[in-house]
Amino acid sequence: MKPILLAVVLFFFLGCGSSLRPRAAAVNGSADETASKVRGDALKTEIVVGAARAELYFPMLEGRRVAVVGNHSSLVGDRHLVDVLLDAGINLVKVFGPEHGFRGTAADGERVESGVDSATGLSIISLYGANLRPTKQQLSDVDIIVFDIQDVGVRFYTYISTMTYIMEEAARYGIPVVVLDRPNPLRHYIDGPLLEPAHASFVGLHPVPVVYGMTIGEYALMVNGEGWLENGLVCDLTVIPLEGFHGSARYQLPVPPSPNLPDMRSVYLYPSLCYFERTDISLGRGTDRPFQLYGHPDFNPEVFTYRFTPRSLQASVNPPQLGNECHGRDLSAIPLEELMEKRQIDLRYLLDAYHHFPDKDRFFLGSFERLSGTVRMREQIIAGWTEQQIRESWQPGLESFKPVRAKYLIYPDTE
Repeated sequence: MKPILLAVVLFFFLGCGSSLRPRAAAVNGSADETASKVRGDALKTEIVVGAARAELYFPMLEGRRVAVVGNHSSLVGDRHLVDVLLDAGINLVKVFGPEHGFRGTAADGERVESGVDSATGLSIISLYGANLRPTKQQLSDVDIIVFDIQDVGVRFYTYISTMTYIMEEAARYGIPVVVLDRPNPLRHYIDGPLLEPAHASFVGLHPVPVVYGMTIGEYALMVNGEGWLENGLVCDLTVIPLEGFHGSARYQLPVPPSPNLPDMRSVYLYPSLCYFERTDISLGRGTDRPFQLYGHPDFNPEVFTYRFTPRSLQASVNPPQLGNECHGRDLSAIPLEELMEKRQIDLRYLLDAYHHFPDKDRFFLGSFERLSGTVRMREQIIAGWTEQQIRESWQPGLESFKPVRAKYLIYPDTE
């Protein structure tokens, strides 16, 4: 592992204490000197993230009251973006945190409260608590917003919904937004049914497939350019692009993006297994391998031979099938290289579980369409459609999405 990536990993596991600045070495001097150091540190890696390209966005922040939307993934090398900005003399007035909180440690679905950082006195405002979008009052002392969060490129991963709400409220009050781009580990393919407007929610706001094949910066440009913000609002948006990234590059995340995606295997399996969130099936929450297992107490143990029992953990306090021994399948032995090169959602897991579930009337939960994005998928599975038949039904939507996506690509596809 490269030294700078090792430092990043150590920051994730050791550096999420009560202070924003426990391990950040102060950089004395001007903003230009700080930008130069940030740039020098970034060049130690092959891909330079937007946050590390200080020369492109520091000038936009000088003399302005700045808010950051970020979490534990908002890193520049082994330092947090908040520390980089403060040490550069940027007037940072507050921080907004998404689902799982600014520290990235809150459990799935857990309400996150706002607070004040003890070391800096900065307000840490939760956008997964009393409100999902910033209020007018919370933006009253903000001149510009910097958004920097690592996404995983899946429609129901909520960081892109938080970004949309930030863009809407910023547009409403005339506040510019700067999105610092980061690679998408699933940018090398698009797949899944398009979201139908009737099923829009916080786990899917826009008519895109489940895997949409765009970085978070490209996605922001699409949301703005396609008029998907509320009431025709248009955000004053700037995307700070990546350097050294090509469109189909495979990117290994330096830190887990959220508590239940602890490694790249879970990230690659996430689009295929997340459908279980709206069924009676456990997908491994409450174990040490979330999104790498699936099972249920009622499965036949002679067919589903792997056994696991979900328990209450910090990452998942009340997981499905809590305390119940599940008979299931363990996907953690699938070679990582095989998952990395896979270019489609794997429906076999969902169809396998439905086929063997003894009480099919209890399999789907009422909100399944929030994840599938369409009523057809439930109907197709109940009717006994094959994986190939279901996948073919997605193709018209995928073909209609491709030219929309193409308009906003910063990094052209290379495969």
